[in-house]
Amino acid sequence: MSNTELIIQQTKKWITDVVIGCNFCPFAAKEIKQNTVHYEIEYSERSENCLQAFLMECLRLDDHAAIETSFLVLPNAVPQFDNYLDLVADAERILKQKGYEGIYQVASFHPLYRFADAPGNDAANYTNRSVYPMLHLLREESIERALKKYTEPGQIPERNIRFAREKGLAYMQMLRDACL
Repeated sequence: MSNTELIIQQTKKWITDVVIGCNFCPFAAKEIKQNTVHYEIEYSERSENCLQAFLMECLRLDDHAAIETSFLVLPNAVPQFDNYLDLVADAERILKQKGYEGIYQVASFHPLYRFADAPGNDAANYTNRSVYPMLHLLREESIERALKKYTEPGQIPERNIRFAREKGLAYMQMLRDACL
């Protein structure tokens, strides 16, 4: 198995076992079942290359309506969470600069994800702690359609935090780490 195949396999396992298994995103299972998710690996350590790859994913979504969402996985970049947050801010700026605001949205996942003001050992951080740093591109139109079918979508983050805390830090760590 190539390194790329392994990283994609681990990412898919994280999505299936953690994101879908814990129902952190009630819309993810449909896209996985319909095979409308694209996975792209960018091996560069340089933020500039990662942002270029991010823009290329926007263009991929432009050109391929059958792809609902794309995960840009960055196994060698931004190991520090603060640097990752800078990359996310730059990616959001690119969306605005290139006219993608309101078309695409970026969701952020990182192995050291930490919510603002949350302690590092808060199990709730595992709702966004992935196996690799990644930028997840979503179509805003699809998000809006999905949210209309979901009662009380504003309660999803609170429900996820409550679930992770009830399961506890050891469980959430084990669940994510089992994907590697």
